Amino acid sequence: GPTGVGKTEIARRLAQLAQSPFLKVEASKFTEVGYVGRDVESMIRDLTHLAVNMVRQEEEAAVQEKAVERAEERLLDLLLPPSPTGGRAAKPGTVIELGCGNQPQEAKSTRELFREMLRKGELDERSIDLEMSVSGGPTVEVFTVPGMEDMQNSMQEAFSKMFPGKKETRQVKVPEALEYLKREEAENLVDQSDVTAKAILRTEQTGIIFLDEIDKIASRGGSGSSAEVSREGVQRDLLPIVEGTTVNTKYGPVKTDHILFIAGGAFHLCKPSDLAPELQGRFPIRVNLHALGEEEFYRILTEPQNALIRQYTALLATEGVELEFSDAAIHEMARIAMQVNRKTEDIGARRLHTVMERVLDEISFDAPEREGRFVVEADYVRKTLEDISGNEDLSRYIL
Repeated sequence: GPTGVGKTEIARRLAQLAQSPFLKVEASKFTEVGYVGRDVESMIRDLTHLAVNMVRQEEEAAVQEKAVERAEERLLDLLLPPSPTGGRAAKPGTVIELGCGNQPQEAKSTRELFREMLRKGELDERSIDLEMSVSGGPTVEVFTVPGMEDMQNSMQEAFSKMFPGKKETRQVKVPEALEYLKREEAENLVDQSDVTAKAILRTEQTGIIFLDEIDKIASRGGSGSSAEVSREGVQRDLLPIVEGTTVNTKYGPVKTDHILFIAGGAFHLCKPSDLAPELQGRFPIRVNLHALGEEEFYRILTEPQNALIRQYTALLATEGVELEFSDAAIHEMARIAMQVNRKTEDIGARRLHTVMERVLDEISFDAPEREGRFVVEADYVRKTLEDISGNEDLSRYIL
């Protein structure tokens, strides 16, 4: 389908619904081995890394309650004052009578009193000395050609194991210390080997890779340039990855047999049939997305949670301007966006950005001096865009 029609967004929403590791890569960044650029196996490594982070966050969220309890106990150990007997700190069972004269109050342990104060936020302004880990050891900079980043990352990781992070004592506020201890306890409660195993399984079974700009590696024929040769080489390198192979990652071998590959491209300079026949055969389901029309543009402007209309309304509200759009004005902007797309290059929904920016150009400029309510009507939209949309040369450069 043409650019700006929503190819990438469809794949991204699909991954969110399935809670799958999702990676979007541009096919044009890959080159055949021996040329400057990334090799195709790096996409599997990146996807696995994303899956590991995803599973780790889920596991840490599952143990968050326990991590909070542990962090609180560690913080109380740091906060407790020395005992009256000269010991290091009051033990959890110590009971101290608090009272004035002959009016004794209810006896409470010092630890429980501090716990109540901590939860009420009464200790937020207090600073404590906390031993925090800092990255230690030398920073390794390896001179590598583009595409060899994986080797550099592996060497950096190896050196980080040889020179583990050091601990240093810093003075921090109680809330900051509590957050640090929560993170540390959550990491300690999570089994990293279990996370890696689950992440590899999730990558292999539910991973989704969206290969964007697939048309950019199609050979256009007749040209014998090295770039064309490299493009054909990328297609050949993609064959085993898409069909099913095993890729070695730093987390372990990953099989690509059941990873879902979705390829997308505008194909305005070439056709899908220009791709290698073997690669075409590995993408058996083809979908043709049509250009967006006025009705689709109207829905894009109004329905999403972060629609452009809502974004601009919130933006101008920061300047004290209450911006409103009439329904007719939104329809008019959708109509002009479709009209400009037909007259010039069709860039799909991306055209709405430039149309909206042009309509609100004057209002945005005067916003600091303008206050109160401003309603954008259809006549205002026509007046702002009439000259530009009517002149093809102007609309080509401005819209």
